[in-house]
Amino acid sequence: MKYVPIAILLCPLLLLFSIRPASSAPPPNVIIFYVDDLGWQDVQIEDVDAPCPYETPNLIKLAKSGMMFTQAYSPAPTCSPSRAGIITGQHPAKIKLTHVDLGKVPTARATERLIAPYLQSHLDLDLMTLADAMKQNGYRTGHVGKWHVGLTAASYGFDFVNQTRGIHRGMNDRTKDFATADDRTYPLSKQKYPPRSNKNPDGISYPFDEVTQSAIEFIDDSKQEPFFLNLCHWMVHWPVLTRNGELLEHYCDKFGFPFPPEPGDMTREGQQNPYFAAMTTTVDWSLGRLVEFLQQTDDPRSPGKKLIDTTYIFFTSDNGGAEIRGKEIISDNAPLKYGKKHPEEGGIRVPMVVTGPGIASDSRFQGLVNQLDYFPTILALTQSSISPENFDALSGLDISSVLIGKSQAIRDHAGKERTHLFWHFPHNGPLSMKSAIREGDFKMYQRYDTADYELYRLYRDGQRLDLEEQNDLAKNPEFASVVQRMAATLDAELSANDAEPPYLNPAFQGKTKPSAQITRSSFSASNRRATLAVQESGPAVEQAFVIYAGASAEAPLSKEEQKQKKRLERKMQRRGQASPPVQTNHVAELIGMRLPATIDSDGHSISAVIPEGISAYRFLLVDTNHFLHSSEPLLAK
Repeated sequence: MKYVPIAILLCPLLLLFSIRPASSAPPPNVIIFYVDDLGWQDVQIEDVDAPCPYETPNLIKLAKSGMMFTQAYSPAPTCSPSRAGIITGQHPAKIKLTHVDLGKVPTARATERLIAPYLQSHLDLDLMTLADAMKQNGYRTGHVGKWHVGLTAASYGFDFVNQTRGIHRGMNDRTKDFATADDRTYPLSKQKYPPRSNKNPDGISYPFDEVTQSAIEFIDDSKQEPFFLNLCHWMVHWPVLTRNGELLEHYCDKFGFPFPPEPGDMTREGQQNPYFAAMTTTVDWSLGRLVEFLQQTDDPRSPGKKLIDTTYIFFTSDNGGAEIRGKEIISDNAPLKYGKKHPEEGGIRVPMVVTGPGIASDSRFQGLVNQLDYFPTILALTQSSISPENFDALSGLDISSVLIGKSQAIRDHAGKERTHLFWHFPHNGPLSMKSAIREGDFKMYQRYDTADYELYRLYRDGQRLDLEEQNDLAKNPEFASVVQRMAATLDAELSANDAEPPYLNPAFQGKTKPSAQITRSSFSASNRRATLAVQESGPAVEQAFVIYAGASAEAPLSKEEQKQKKRLERKMQRRGQASPPVQTNHVAELIGMRLPATIDSDGHSISAVIPEGISAYRFLLVDTNHFLHSSEPLLAK
């Protein structure tokens, strides 16, 4: 059962969780404005050390109208786990979705000792999402933009879905293929917007962006009832480009590049990529358009008020900034260490602003906050409720008392102040395969490849000390007790969340322990039972799973099946309020998911029944020496 509907909570204790307290004001609206790969130093509200050269005037205004969080973190250093975490309120480690490689069997490289765990092809459909919760409490729900946790947002509680890329689509030549006033897809606006300069004193025009426009249309169509909008830009992710020629010229002038730029990679160090700068300012322009619409539009449920007066906006990014791709230098997270795909500060520390009813203007919070806190906080701010079972599954804490000025600290249900946050990233090779914990002034990493720890003191008594994470204190006797304490806390969190670590790689050329050897496999068409055996003289099987596949290389989709698949995908990408619910194929929901297989009593053979409709499968197993193995794709015939 996906979740416990409030309607069936009958006992008095459960009813305490299911009845919204009486209130004279209608429930407020909620918008999450989620940017892709926007680093902590890619906006003008932080400006640690050197000022940010990317112009974000609308975010500055937003920060002045609400609360800025100086130590805000994403749930993970990459896209999919952060998005899964924010939409379920559960830690990526807990829901086994810790990276972006969904449904891909990890590559076993001969040069690497460890191999990452397998990640299922999509977010578990049995998990309650924030959209489910809001819908259960009378909200109209919408998702616009990037989804990236498998299937589509239509499968996870959203009434309206438009997963368009909008303005952020590939270009043939990023140096000259700019939008024009009569462009059929991206016509330039007649209205002018910042930035303003001597060359453009009235501002510049912006190309049409379907992500922004679709979000505004959803708000306009939904304003008769409370709404929840999950607005997720594809920018400022790779590819680094812009269709806004005037905006690109503005930054070329600012950074000293010719316009149009020369073809090829941008390789100046620091924050000097004019394409990336243009993307950042375009996201800011989108934020400005959204806020402007809220400011100008009456709230029909609250006479005398505009929508801006009755709407909470959560602005943040899915992970730290991407710094380089190939030879192209995208941006720079300095003074933070590393960037996207690393659990160091540059990979998980993100900008965050929250505005809305009751939040003091131009306020800031210095404590530790995580996007996992959004789910319980939004429930509190909207006086919404879910079953105790689903509420207890949430990993974050309610920060609403901090937002509305009733507390200076984030506390759990028992009133205990938050002491730490933790991350788990068993992916991306030896340098990145780490779990991490932030506690007070300290940040510590458990390195899986070398089986040891790193410890950094980011602050001393709250004042900046080693934000760059350059001075490793792990082996300093003075800090032995800190390492011991934080390691115990991290171990407890990993255990409580059943975090899946990286495994030993059976293909590693330097392995010192034997690994299981797959000897044979078979499939019986009569009872659809698949079996696989490993060599009896080697390690036994400790864990076993089956992964269902669709068409395999040996049995590809026909041309007609490919057309049907594309039609269904297009249909699922955009679904408005007048559209009927999309009926997804149950078999499609099984593809790429990891299901338990049966281990025979001898420990050297495994089996699973393959459902009708599944044309291929593969086994995944872990042996008693902790090596992870996967079979080749096998046909169910």
